[in-house]
Amino acid sequence: MFPRPAGAGDMINKLRESFQMMTLDDFRAARKVLDGVLHRTDLMYSPFFTKTTGNHVYIKPENMQVTGAYKIRGAYFKCSTLTGEEKAKGLVTASAGNHAQGVAYAAQAAGVAATIVMPTTTPLVKVNNTKDYGAKVVLHGETFDDAAALAAKLSEEEGLTYVHPFNDLTVSTGQGTIAYEIFKDLPDVDVILVPVGGGGLAAGVSTLAKLLNPSVRVFGVEPSGAASMKASLEAGHIVTVDPISTIADGVAVKTPGDHVFPYIQKNLDGIITIDDGELVDAFLDVMEKHKMIVENAGLLTIAALKHLDCRGENVVPVLSGGNMDVITISSLVQHGLINRGRIFTFSVQLPDRPGELLRIADLVAKLSGNIIKLDHNQFVNINRQAGVELKVTLEAFGLSHKAEILDALRQEGYQVREVAASGTITG
Repeated sequence: MFPRPAGAGDMINKLRESFQMMTLDDFRAARKVLDGVLHRTDLMYSPFFTKTTGNHVYIKPENMQVTGAYKIRGAYFKCSTLTGEEKAKGLVTASAGNHAQGVAYAAQAAGVAATIVMPTTTPLVKVNNTKDYGAKVVLHGETFDDAAALAAKLSEEEGLTYVHPFNDLTVSTGQGTIAYEIFKDLPDVDVILVPVGGGGLAAGVSTLAKLLNPSVRVFGVEPSGAASMKASLEAGHIVTVDPISTIADGVAVKTPGDHVFPYIQKNLDGIITIDDGELVDAFLDVMEKHKMIVENAGLLTIAALKHLDCRGENVVPVLSGGNMDVITISSLVQHGLINRGRIFTFSVQLPDRPGELLRIADLVAKLSGNIIKLDHNQFVNINRQAGVELKVTLEAFGLSHKAEILDALRQEGYQVREVAASGTITG
């Protein structure tokens, strides 16, 4: 059984039939159930983002939550409202990772079986974490929507109880409890930013936030390559965006939830779309300035900070999760450093005679460039008198320092070409 505070069970029983909508009583019930289950994720003031955006930025670090994401809120609360019969059938859901871990955790706490269908593209860390909570994992399809179709089929064929990751008002109510904590830590919050995939988090947070203070503004943030909620809001009804393409796998949803959509229409103040490249910069900023790992979906709100048209206001970006595998982390670090000119590679043709390599190294050293890697290829030309190729990978202070080094080499008569990360020549 799920542990419940005194009085919470009676409140839930009274409200079971009322979850056709999200009311203040519903959110209170969720808060009672989740009390003692969740980690405290107190707001963190960010001097860096405050300085760079002109607003007072307070981070809501749900990447530090139980199971590494906010999804435990909705999954646990939903499971706590299920009947004994529904639990006995076993649970099934589809998820790109964080809801999967939430359901698996809740099922383990209740002593019931859970089957989780995850896209084959799901990061390994999320797959393994889900298994560690005792759930059976089935990998299927390339997107969440593919996995959701199989989960619905398993629910029908095997009689499993389906716990939808976002298109469920009870789940959304659990997610919305984030707003309680934001207002407790920052009563005069002006703007809340939430990532948007299927819409469960956005619906819950925006609805409760407006109930607590109708003047607060809540914006959803979507990747531009999977902006199905924005398209739906513009159309005035649910639409499907296909194909979708984004590195933010946690919000890569083709079709938003129709049950939560009316709440988003009513309570969300707008949608901000973010290109994947902006998430790379956001990752470096959060890691270097706040020493935290945040997954790409959670970085949407950080990237959105510079798109706000307000100044001097109290802004809370919700970092929805931090479940990222080390290969993705290393890739983001590398691409981020390249984007900022802090690592770059150049190629130059040199005469095949002693001392030429030393000349290059000496010039770079005088300009405070730090050589990371050298590739000296004498066999690039059949005629060695035509020259040899030298590729140098450097660490620099940034784009201006990088330009200074390349300009100095050209002034010395070298024909320098920058080599992109993929190995293609960029100029």
